[in-house]
Amino acid sequence: MPTVLLINGYRFFFYMNEHEPIHIHVSKAGNEARFDLLPVIDMTHCRGFKRNEIREIVNIIIDRYEHFIDAWKQTFG
Repeated sequence: MPTVLLINGYRFFFYMNEHEPIHIHVSKAGNEARFDLLPVIDMTHCRGFKRNEIREIVNIIIDRYEHFIDAWKQTFG
């Protein structure tokens, strides 16, 4: 599970058997969510995060959007 970013206690990562659409997983304190990145940022799974945490996560994704897309392409081609 390659870690793409650690920030504010959140771990953004991929599983090694990933498939499209391009997406990112995020975990913190036993909670986990998945966000599709294309065609738009869309939360497709969430377990345990509160609304304010989800807003913070989305803001992090927006701020580092290109970094996540580039990391996906470098990892999965």
